[in-house]
Amino acid sequence: MNMKMKRIFSLLVLSCMLLVSHAQEDTYIYICKDGDYVKQKISEGLGVDLQEEPDSITFHKPALPVVVEVEYKGTEAFVTIPKCMADSVIYSKVNGLDSYVYLEYKGSTDEVIYNVKGSSSNGSLIIKSDYKMQVNLNNVSLTSTCGEAMRFKCGKRIALVMADGSVNTFADSNDGGVTPDPLDNHKACIYTKGHIELSGAGTLNVTGNYHHAIDLKEHFKVKQSVKAVNILGAVGDGIHAGEFFEMNGGVLTINNTAGKDGVQVEYKTDEKGKTIVDVENTGNLTINGGTIDITAATTEDAKCLKSIGDVIINGGTLVLHATANGTRGIQAGGDITIAQAKGALTDVKIFAEGDKCTVEEDKDDPDKCMGINVEGNATISGGTINISVTGASANGLKADKNLTISGGTTKIVTNAKSTNGMKIGVNVTVTGGSTIVTNSGIGSKGIVYSGKKTVTGGSITAAWTQK
Repeated sequence: MNMKMKRIFSLLVLSCMLLVSHAQEDTYIYICKDGDYVKQKISEGLGVDLQEEPDSITFHKPALPVVVEVEYKGTEAFVTIPKCMADSVIYSKVNGLDSYVYLEYKGSTDEVIYNVKGSSSNGSLIIKSDYKMQVNLNNVSLTSTCGEAMRFKCGKRIALVMADGSVNTFADSNDGGVTPDPLDNHKACIYTKGHIELSGAGTLNVTGNYHHAIDLKEHFKVKQSVKAVNILGAVGDGIHAGEFFEMNGGVLTINNTAGKDGVQVEYKTDEKGKTIVDVENTGNLTINGGTIDITAATTEDAKCLKSIGDVIINGGTLVLHATANGTRGIQAGGDITIAQAKGALTDVKIFAEGDKCTVEEDKDDPDKCMGINVEGNATISGGTINISVTGASANGLKADKNLTISGGTTKIVTNAKSTNGMKIGVNVTVTGGSTIVTNSGIGSKGIVYSGKKTVTGGSITAAWTQK
Protein backbone atom coordinates (compact mmCIF):
# COMPACT_ATOMS: atom_id res chain seq x y z
CA MET A 1 0.00 0.00 0.00
CA ASN A 2 1.45 3.41 -0.94
CA MET A 3 1.76 6.25 1.56
CA LYS A 4 -1.26 8.11 0.20
CA MET A 5 -3.52 5.08 0.71
CA LYS A 6 -2.07 4.53 4.18
CA ARG A 7 -2.95 8.12 5.12
CA ILE A 8 -6.50 7.64 3.86
CA PHE A 9 -6.99 4.43 5.82
CA SER A 10 -5.33 5.97 8.89
CA LEU A 11 -7.74 8.91 8.77
CA LEU A 12 -10.65 6.52 8.38
CA VAL A 13 -9.51 4.39 11.31
CA LEU A 14 -8.98 7.49 13.45
CA SER A 15 -12.47 8.73 12.60
CA CYS A 16 -13.92 5.40 13.57
CA MET A 17 -12.03 5.42 16.87
CA LEU A 18 -13.40 8.86 17.72
CA LEU A 19 -16.88 7.38 17.39
CA VAL A 20 -16.20 4.49 19.74
CA SER A 21 -17.06 6.35 22.93
CA HIS A 22 -20.40 7.38 21.46
CA ALA A 23 -21.24 4.11 19.73
CA GLN A 24 -24.01 1.82 20.83
CA GLU A 25 -23.35 -1.84 21.59
CA ASP A 26 -24.92 -2.95 18.28
CA THR A 27 -22.87 -0.63 16.03
CA TYR A 28 -20.68 -2.51 13.58
CA ILE A 29 -18.13 -1.88 10.88
CA TYR A 30 -17.48 -4.10 7.89
CA ILE A 31 -13.89 -4.64 6.80
CA CYS A 32 -13.80 -5.89 3.22
CA LYS A 33 -11.01 -7.66 1.36
CA ASP A 34 -10.95 -9.86 -1.77
CA GLY A 35 -14.72 -10.18 -2.06
CA ASP A 36 -15.23 -11.11 1.59
CA TYR A 37 -15.82 -9.10 4.76
CA VAL A 38 -15.35 -9.28 8.51
CA LYS A 39 -18.09 -7.88 10.74
CA GLN A 40 -16.83 -6.23 13.92
CA LYS A 41 -18.36 -4.29 16.83
CA ILE A 42 -16.94 -0.79 17.20
CA SER A 43 -17.19 -1.08 20.98
CA GLU A 44 -14.63 -3.88 20.88
CA GLY A 45 -12.03 -1.70 19.17
CA LEU A 46 -10.72 -1.73 15.64
CA GLY A 47 -8.50 -4.61 14.66
CA VAL A 48 -7.38 -3.21 11.32
CA ASP A 49 -3.92 -4.04 10.00
CA LEU A 50 -3.12 -1.57 7.22
CA GLN A 51 -0.36 -3.84 5.97
CA GLU A 52 -3.07 -6.30 4.87
CA GLU A 53 -4.47 -3.58 2.63
CA PRO A 54 -8.25 -3.97 3.15
CA ASP A 55 -10.37 -2.92 0.19
CA SER A 56 -12.84 -0.88 2.24
CA ILE A 57 -14.20 -0.15 5.71
CA THR A 58 -17.91 0.71 5.92
CA PHE A 59 -20.66 1.12 8.49
CA HIS A 60 -23.16 -0.69 6.29
CA LYS A 61 -23.19 -4.28 5.14
CA PRO A 62 -21.50 -4.29 1.71
CA ALA A 63 -23.40 -5.55 -1.33
CA LEU A 64 -20.90 -8.22 -2.33
CA PRO A 65 -21.68 -10.90 -4.88
CA VAL A 66 -22.27 -14.13 -2.99
CA VAL A 67 -20.60 -17.02 -4.79
CA VAL A 68 -20.81 -20.63 -3.63
CA GLU A 69 -18.45 -23.12 -5.25
CA VAL A 70 -19.53 -26.73 -5.80
CA GLU A 71 -17.16 -29.27 -7.32
CA TYR A 72 -17.95 -32.95 -7.85
CA LYS A 73 -15.16 -35.51 -7.86
CA GLY A 74 -16.52 -39.01 -8.26
CA THR A 75 -18.23 -40.05 -5.02
CA GLU A 76 -17.41 -36.77 -3.26
CA ALA A 77 -18.48 -33.16 -3.56
CA PHE A 78 -16.58 -30.16 -2.25
CA VAL A 79 -18.56 -27.06 -1.31
CA THR A 80 -17.01 -23.67 -0.51
CA ILE A 81 -19.20 -21.00 1.10
CA PRO A 82 -17.93 -17.42 1.70
CA LYS A 83 -17.29 -16.71 5.36
CA CYS A 84 -19.65 -13.77 5.24
CA MET A 85 -22.50 -16.16 4.31
CA ALA A 86 -21.70 -18.97 6.70
CA ASP A 87 -24.98 -18.39 8.56
CA SER A 88 -27.06 -17.82 5.42
CA VAL A 89 -26.08 -20.66 3.09
CA ILE A 90 -26.40 -24.02 4.79
CA TYR A 91 -24.75 -27.07 3.22
CA SER A 92 -25.72 -30.61 4.08
CA LYS A 93 -25.31 -34.05 2.58
CA VAL A 94 -28.44 -35.92 1.55
CA ASN A 95 -28.90 -39.31 3.19
CA GLY A 96 -25.28 -39.05 4.31
CA LEU A 97 -24.03 -39.39 0.74
CA ASP A 98 -20.98 -37.23 0.05
CA SER A 99 -21.92 -36.52 -3.56
CA TYR A 100 -25.56 -35.52 -2.89
CA VAL A 101 -25.40 -31.80 -2.19
CA TYR A 102 -28.24 -29.92 -0.46
CA LEU A 103 -27.84 -26.14 -0.21
CA GLU A 104 -30.36 -23.93 1.53
CA TYR A 105 -30.23 -20.16 1.43
CA LYS A 106 -31.74 -18.63 4.59
CA GLY A 107 -30.82 -15.02 3.89
CA SER A 108 -33.27 -12.23 3.14
CA THR A 109 -32.05 -10.22 0.17
CA ASP A 110 -29.00 -11.58 -1.63
CA GLU A 111 -29.10 -13.41 -4.95
CA VAL A 112 -26.63 -16.23 -4.59
CA ILE A 113 -24.43 -17.39 -7.46
CA TYR A 114 -23.55 -21.09 -7.53
CA ASN A 115 -20.55 -22.18 -9.61
CA VAL A 116 -20.82 -25.89 -10.37
CA LYS A 117 -18.27 -28.16 -12.06
CA GLY A 118 -17.03 -31.74 -12.05
CA SER A 119 -18.70 -35.11 -12.39
CA SER A 120 -20.26 -37.86 -10.32
CA SER A 121 -21.91 -41.12 -11.29
CA ASN A 122 -23.79 -41.10 -7.99
CA GLY A 123 -24.68 -37.51 -7.18
CA SER A 124 -27.18 -34.69 -7.37
CA LEU A 125 -27.61 -30.99 -6.61
CA ILE A 126 -30.57 -29.60 -4.65
CA ILE A 127 -30.85 -25.88 -3.90
CA LYS A 128 -33.58 -24.34 -1.75
CA SER A 129 -34.20 -20.60 -1.73
CA ASP A 130 -36.97 -18.01 -1.54
CA TYR A 131 -35.03 -15.71 -3.88
CA LYS A 132 -33.70 -15.69 -7.41
CA MET A 133 -30.47 -17.53 -8.07
CA GLN A 134 -27.85 -18.02 -10.75
CA VAL A 135 -26.35 -21.46 -11.36
CA ASN A 136 -23.25 -21.54 -13.56
CA LEU A 137 -22.52 -24.91 -15.18
CA ASN A 138 -19.00 -25.67 -16.36
CA ASN A 139 -18.70 -29.21 -17.75
CA VAL A 140 -20.94 -30.76 -15.11
CA SER A 141 -21.91 -34.43 -15.34
CA LEU A 142 -24.29 -35.84 -12.72
CA THR A 143 -26.02 -39.20 -12.69
CA SER A 144 -28.33 -39.67 -9.72
CA THR A 145 -29.19 -43.08 -8.32
CA CYS A 146 -31.56 -41.46 -5.85
CA GLY A 147 -34.13 -39.18 -7.51
CA GLU A 148 -33.45 -36.01 -9.50
CA ALA A 149 -30.05 -34.99 -10.79
CA MET A 150 -30.91 -31.31 -10.16
CA ARG A 151 -33.81 -29.85 -8.20
CA PHE A 152 -34.40 -26.17 -7.48
CA LYS A 153 -36.78 -25.75 -4.54
CA CYS A 154 -37.47 -22.19 -5.51
CA GLY A 155 -40.51 -20.43 -6.92
CA LYS A 156 -38.45 -17.65 -8.49
CA ARG A 157 -36.16 -17.22 -11.50
CA ILE A 158 -33.26 -19.64 -11.89
CA ALA A 159 -30.65 -18.33 -14.32
CA LEU A 160 -28.99 -21.49 -15.60
CA VAL A 161 -25.81 -20.32 -17.34
CA MET A 162 -23.58 -22.71 -19.29
CA ALA A 163 -19.93 -21.85 -19.79
CA ASP A 164 -19.00 -21.33 -23.43
CA GLY A 165 -18.08 -24.65 -25.04
CA SER A 166 -19.08 -26.66 -21.97
CA VAL A 167 -21.01 -29.94 -22.11
CA ASN A 168 -23.32 -30.48 -19.14
CA THR A 169 -24.98 -33.88 -18.78
CA PHE A 170 -27.65 -34.97 -16.28
CA ALA A 171 -29.53 -38.22 -15.69
CA ASP A 172 -31.85 -39.19 -12.85
CA SER A 173 -32.67 -42.55 -11.29
CA ASN A 174 -35.48 -44.78 -12.54
CA ASP A 175 -36.94 -45.31 -9.06
CA GLY A 176 -39.79 -42.93 -8.28
CA GLY A 177 -40.10 -44.17 -4.72
CA VAL A 178 -36.66 -42.98 -3.68
CA THR A 179 -35.71 -39.29 -3.63
CA PRO A 180 -32.76 -37.31 -2.29
CA ASP A 181 -35.23 -35.30 -0.19
CA PRO A 182 -37.91 -37.51 1.43
CA LEU A 183 -40.30 -34.53 1.55
CA ASP A 184 -40.37 -34.29 -2.26
CA ASN A 185 -41.72 -36.49 -5.02
CA HIS A 186 -39.40 -37.50 -7.83
CA LYS A 187 -40.74 -35.57 -10.83
CA ALA A 188 -37.98 -35.30 -13.42
CA CYS A 189 -34.26 -35.31 -14.07
CA ILE A 190 -34.25 -31.49 -13.71
CA TYR A 191 -37.16 -29.98 -11.77
CA THR A 192 -38.08 -26.59 -10.35
CA LYS A 193 -41.10 -24.94 -8.75
CA GLY A 194 -40.07 -21.71 -10.46
CA HIS A 195 -38.85 -20.88 -13.95
CA ILE A 196 -35.55 -21.38 -15.74
CA GLU A 197 -33.79 -19.03 -18.10
CA LEU A 198 -31.17 -21.07 -19.94
CA SER A 199 -28.23 -19.17 -21.45
CA GLY A 200 -24.57 -19.54 -22.39
CA ALA A 201 -22.91 -21.10 -25.43
CA GLY A 202 -22.81 -24.59 -23.97
CA THR A 203 -24.62 -27.90 -24.42
CA LEU A 204 -27.21 -29.36 -22.06
CA ASN A 205 -27.85 -33.13 -22.24
CA VAL A 206 -30.72 -34.51 -20.15
CA THR A 207 -32.09 -38.00 -19.60
CA GLY A 208 -35.32 -38.56 -17.67
CA ASN A 209 -35.21 -42.17 -16.56
CA TYR A 210 -38.28 -41.96 -14.30
CA HIS A 211 -40.64 -39.42 -15.92
CA HIS A 212 -39.98 -36.08 -17.66
CA ALA A 213 -36.48 -35.01 -18.60
CA ILE A 214 -37.09 -31.33 -17.67
CA ASP A 215 -40.13 -30.31 -15.64
CA LEU A 216 -40.99 -26.78 -14.54
CA LYS A 217 -44.02 -25.61 -12.60
CA GLU A 218 -43.51 -22.23 -14.26
CA HIS A 219 -41.99 -21.28 -17.61
CA PHE A 220 -38.85 -22.17 -19.55
CA LYS A 221 -36.86 -19.73 -21.71
CA VAL A 222 -34.04 -20.79 -24.02
CA LYS A 223 -31.97 -17.70 -24.85
CA GLN A 224 -30.19 -16.88 -28.11
CA SER A 225 -26.74 -17.67 -26.73
CA VAL A 226 -27.49 -21.36 -26.09
CA LYS A 227 -25.66 -23.84 -28.30
CA ALA A 228 -27.73 -27.01 -27.85
CA VAL A 229 -30.27 -28.80 -25.68
CA ASN A 230 -30.44 -32.56 -26.22
CA ILE A 231 -33.11 -34.71 -24.60
CA LEU A 232 -31.32 -38.05 -24.69
CA GLY A 233 -34.23 -39.93 -23.15
CA ALA A 234 -37.48 -39.41 -21.26
CA VAL A 235 -40.09 -41.81 -19.93
CA GLY A 236 -42.51 -38.86 -19.97
CA ASP A 237 -42.21 -35.57 -21.87
CA GLY A 238 -38.92 -34.21 -23.07
CA ILE A 239 -39.76 -30.77 -21.65
CA HIS A 240 -42.88 -30.17 -19.55
CA ALA A 241 -43.53 -26.53 -18.66
CA GLY A 242 -46.21 -24.55 -16.88
CA GLU A 243 -47.07 -20.96 -17.86
CA PHE A 244 -45.21 -20.90 -21.19
CA PHE A 245 -42.23 -22.09 -23.25
CA GLU A 246 -40.11 -19.68 -25.26
CA MET A 247 -37.22 -20.55 -27.57
CA ASN A 248 -34.97 -17.82 -28.94
CA GLY A 249 -31.89 -19.70 -30.15
CA GLY A 250 -29.82 -22.85 -30.08
CA VAL A 251 -30.74 -26.33 -31.24
CA LEU A 252 -33.31 -28.43 -29.37
CA THR A 253 -33.17 -32.11 -30.31
CA ILE A 254 -35.62 -34.77 -29.15
CA ASN A 255 -35.19 -37.54 -31.69
CA ASN A 256 -37.47 -40.41 -30.79
CA THR A 257 -36.36 -40.16 -27.16
CA ALA A 258 -39.51 -38.87 -25.43
CA GLY A 259 -41.93 -41.46 -24.10
CA LYS A 260 -44.78 -38.95 -24.39
CA ASP A 261 -44.68 -35.46 -25.95
CA GLY A 262 -41.56 -33.65 -27.10
CA VAL A 263 -42.43 -30.27 -25.55
CA GLN A 264 -45.68 -29.84 -23.63
CA VAL A 265 -46.95 -26.58 -22.13
CA GLU A 266 -49.75 -26.50 -19.58
CA TYR A 267 -51.21 -23.87 -17.27
CA LYS A 268 -49.65 -23.32 -13.88
CA THR A 269 -52.10 -24.51 -11.22
CA ASP A 270 -52.47 -24.18 -7.46
CA GLU A 271 -52.43 -27.04 -4.98
CA LYS A 272 -56.07 -27.81 -5.78
CA GLY A 273 -55.40 -28.01 -9.51
CA LYS A 274 -57.09 -24.69 -10.29
CA THR A 275 -55.52 -22.52 -13.00
CA ILE A 276 -53.70 -19.53 -11.52
CA VAL A 277 -54.73 -16.18 -13.00
CA ASP A 278 -51.52 -14.40 -14.00
CA VAL A 279 -50.34 -12.48 -17.07
CA GLU A 280 -47.52 -14.99 -17.59
CA ASN A 281 -49.76 -18.03 -17.22
CA THR A 282 -50.72 -18.16 -20.90
CA GLY A 283 -50.02 -21.81 -21.73
CA ASN A 284 -48.34 -20.53 -24.91
CA LEU A 285 -45.49 -22.07 -26.86
CA THR A 286 -43.43 -19.39 -28.64
CA ILE A 287 -40.54 -19.87 -31.06
CA ASN A 288 -38.58 -16.76 -32.05
CA GLY A 289 -35.43 -18.44 -33.33
CA GLY A 290 -33.16 -21.46 -33.18
CA THR A 291 -33.76 -24.98 -34.45
CA ILE A 292 -36.17 -27.61 -33.13
CA ASP A 293 -35.75 -31.18 -34.35
CA ILE A 294 -38.25 -33.63 -32.85
CA THR A 295 -39.22 -37.13 -33.93
CA ALA A 296 -42.16 -39.08 -32.47
CA ALA A 297 -41.76 -42.46 -34.16
CA THR A 298 -42.39 -45.07 -31.48
CA THR A 299 -44.83 -43.44 -29.05
CA GLU A 300 -48.44 -43.58 -30.23
CA ASP A 301 -50.60 -40.44 -29.86
CA ALA A 302 -47.58 -38.28 -28.98
CA LYS A 303 -47.15 -34.67 -30.07
CA CYS A 304 -43.85 -33.15 -31.09
CA LEU A 305 -45.02 -29.74 -29.81
CA LYS A 306 -48.13 -29.35 -27.67
CA SER A 307 -49.56 -26.31 -25.92
CA ILE A 308 -52.76 -25.78 -23.96
CA GLY A 309 -52.67 -22.18 -25.19
CA ASP A 310 -51.43 -20.64 -28.43
CA VAL A 311 -48.49 -21.64 -30.64
CA ILE A 312 -46.63 -18.59 -31.93
CA ILE A 313 -43.83 -18.99 -34.48
CA ASN A 314 -41.98 -15.78 -35.37
CA GLY A 315 -38.77 -17.38 -36.60
CA GLY A 316 -36.63 -20.47 -36.40
CA THR A 317 -36.29 -23.82 -38.13
CA LEU A 318 -38.63 -26.66 -37.21
CA VAL A 319 -38.27 -30.25 -38.37
CA LEU A 320 -41.03 -32.39 -36.87
CA HIS A 321 -41.63 -36.07 -37.64
CA ALA A 322 -45.03 -37.36 -36.46
CA THR A 323 -44.55 -40.92 -37.65
CA ALA A 324 -46.20 -43.15 -35.02
CA ASN A 325 -49.93 -43.88 -34.94
CA GLY A 326 -51.99 -40.87 -33.90
CA THR A 327 -49.03 -38.51 -33.61
CA ARG A 328 -49.20 -34.78 -34.34
CA GLY A 329 -46.41 -32.41 -35.32
CA ILE A 330 -47.98 -29.38 -33.60
CA GLN A 331 -51.07 -29.35 -31.39
CA ALA A 332 -52.45 -26.05 -30.05
CA GLY A 333 -55.27 -25.75 -27.58
CA GLY A 334 -55.74 -22.15 -28.70
CA ASP A 335 -54.63 -20.47 -31.94
CA ILE A 336 -51.55 -20.88 -34.10
CA THR A 337 -49.72 -17.98 -35.73
CA ILE A 338 -46.88 -18.55 -38.17
CA ALA A 339 -45.01 -15.40 -39.19
CA GLN A 340 -41.53 -14.24 -40.07
CA ALA A 341 -40.25 -11.41 -37.90
CA LYS A 342 -37.93 -8.80 -39.39
CA GLY A 343 -34.43 -10.22 -39.72
CA ALA A 344 -35.61 -13.73 -38.85
CA LEU A 345 -36.02 -16.90 -40.89
CA THR A 346 -39.07 -19.13 -40.47
CA ASP A 347 -38.81 -22.60 -41.98
CA VAL A 348 -41.28 -25.26 -40.86
CA LYS A 349 -41.14 -28.86 -42.09
CA ILE A 350 -43.63 -31.40 -40.76
CA PHE A 351 -44.00 -35.05 -41.73
CA ALA A 352 -47.34 -36.64 -40.77
CA GLU A 353 -46.74 -40.29 -41.48
CA GLY A 354 -48.61 -42.09 -38.71
CA ASP A 355 -51.84 -44.03 -38.93
CA LYS A 356 -54.91 -43.71 -36.70
CA CYS A 357 -54.87 -42.67 -33.03
CA THR A 358 -55.26 -45.26 -30.33
CA VAL A 359 -56.94 -42.79 -27.94
CA GLU A 360 -59.78 -40.55 -29.10
CA GLU A 361 -58.87 -36.91 -28.47
CA ASP A 362 -60.64 -34.88 -31.14
CA LYS A 363 -64.43 -34.76 -31.03
CA ASP A 364 -64.39 -34.15 -34.79
CA ASP A 365 -61.44 -36.28 -35.89
CA PRO A 366 -60.73 -38.70 -33.06
CA ASP A 367 -58.52 -40.96 -35.11
CA LYS A 368 -56.34 -38.67 -37.18
CA CYS A 369 -52.60 -38.31 -37.39
CA MET A 370 -51.97 -34.63 -38.17
CA GLY A 371 -49.24 -32.24 -39.19
CA ILE A 372 -50.87 -29.32 -37.36
CA ASN A 373 -53.98 -29.53 -35.18
CA VAL A 374 -55.47 -26.28 -33.85
CA GLU A 375 -58.53 -25.93 -31.64
CA GLY A 376 -58.82 -22.23 -32.51
CA ASN A 377 -57.76 -20.12 -35.50
CA ALA A 378 -54.79 -20.61 -37.82
CA THR A 379 -53.02 -17.52 -39.20
CA ILE A 380 -50.11 -17.61 -41.68
CA SER A 381 -48.42 -14.32 -42.60
CA GLY A 382 -44.85 -15.31 -43.42
CA GLY A 383 -42.19 -17.96 -43.60
CA THR A 384 -41.95 -21.24 -45.47
CA ILE A 385 -44.17 -24.15 -44.44
CA ASN A 386 -43.93 -27.65 -45.91
CA ILE A 387 -46.23 -30.41 -44.65
CA SER A 388 -45.99 -33.94 -46.04
CA VAL A 389 -48.90 -36.28 -45.29
CA THR A 390 -48.44 -39.98 -45.98
CA GLY A 391 -50.45 -41.48 -43.11
CA ALA A 392 -53.84 -42.92 -44.03
CA SER A 393 -56.79 -40.74 -42.93
CA ALA A 394 -54.40 -37.99 -41.83
CA ASN A 395 -54.79 -34.20 -41.97
CA GLY A 396 -52.06 -31.81 -43.05
CA LEU A 397 -53.47 -28.76 -41.22
CA LYS A 398 -56.70 -28.79 -39.23
CA ALA A 399 -58.21 -25.72 -37.55
CA ASP A 400 -61.51 -25.91 -35.69
CA LYS A 401 -62.22 -22.24 -36.41
CA ASN A 402 -60.87 -19.97 -39.18
CA LEU A 403 -57.84 -20.01 -41.49
CA THR A 404 -56.29 -16.72 -42.65
CA ILE A 405 -53.32 -16.59 -45.06
CA SER A 406 -51.77 -13.20 -45.84
CA GLY A 407 -48.18 -14.10 -46.71
CA GLY A 408 -45.47 -16.72 -46.76
CA THR A 409 -45.15 -19.88 -48.80
CA THR A 410 -47.25 -22.87 -47.76
CA LYS A 411 -47.09 -26.26 -49.45
CA ILE A 412 -49.02 -29.32 -48.33
CA VAL A 413 -48.67 -32.63 -50.14
CA THR A 414 -50.85 -35.62 -49.26
CA ASN A 415 -50.22 -39.07 -50.61
CA ALA A 416 -52.39 -41.63 -48.84
CA LYS A 417 -55.94 -42.89 -48.59
CA SER A 418 -58.66 -40.55 -47.24
CA THR A 419 -56.36 -37.66 -46.36
CA ASN A 420 -57.15 -33.94 -46.17
CA GLY A 421 -54.58 -31.30 -47.02
CA MET A 422 -56.47 -28.74 -44.90
CA LYS A 423 -59.62 -29.17 -42.85
CA ILE A 424 -61.07 -25.85 -41.64
CA GLY A 425 -64.00 -25.60 -39.24
CA VAL A 426 -65.40 -22.26 -40.43
CA ASN A 427 -64.00 -19.71 -42.93
CA VAL A 428 -60.94 -19.59 -45.21
CA THR A 429 -59.56 -16.13 -46.09
CA VAL A 430 -56.59 -15.67 -48.45
CA THR A 431 -55.19 -12.16 -49.07
CA GLY A 432 -51.57 -12.92 -49.91
CA GLY A 433 -48.75 -15.45 -50.00
CA SER A 434 -48.35 -18.57 -52.08
CA THR A 435 -50.32 -21.68 -51.13
CA ILE A 436 -50.29 -25.03 -52.88
CA VAL A 437 -52.26 -28.04 -51.64
CA THR A 438 -51.99 -31.23 -53.67
CA ASN A 439 -53.61 -34.51 -52.82
CA SER A 440 -53.55 -38.04 -54.15
CA GLY A 441 -54.95 -41.29 -52.89
CA ILE A 442 -58.45 -42.71 -52.86
CA GLY A 443 -60.87 -40.42 -51.06
CA SER A 444 -58.31 -37.66 -50.48
CA LYS A 445 -59.24 -33.95 -50.55
CA GLY A 446 -57.38 -30.66 -50.82
CA ILE A 447 -59.13 -28.04 -48.63
CA VAL A 448 -62.30 -28.94 -46.76
CA TYR A 449 -64.18 -26.06 -45.07
CA SER A 450 -67.59 -25.37 -43.55
CA GLY A 451 -68.02 -21.61 -43.84
CA LYS A 452 -67.04 -19.06 -46.52
CA LYS A 453 -64.11 -19.07 -48.90
CA THR A 454 -62.67 -15.60 -49.66
CA VAL A 455 -59.65 -15.11 -51.94
CA THR A 456 -58.65 -11.49 -52.67
CA GLY A 457 -54.89 -11.75 -53.13
CA GLY A 458 -51.88 -14.00 -53.29
CA SER A 459 -51.98 -17.28 -55.13
CA ILE A 460 -53.61 -20.52 -54.05
CA THR A 461 -53.83 -23.84 -55.81
CA ALA A 462 -56.09 -26.46 -54.24
CA ALA A 463 -59.13 -28.62 -54.68
CA TRP A 464 -61.94 -27.07 -52.62
CA THR A 465 -64.67 -29.07 -50.87
CA GLN A 466 -67.40 -27.38 -48.83
CA LYS A 467 -69.07 -29.54 -46.25
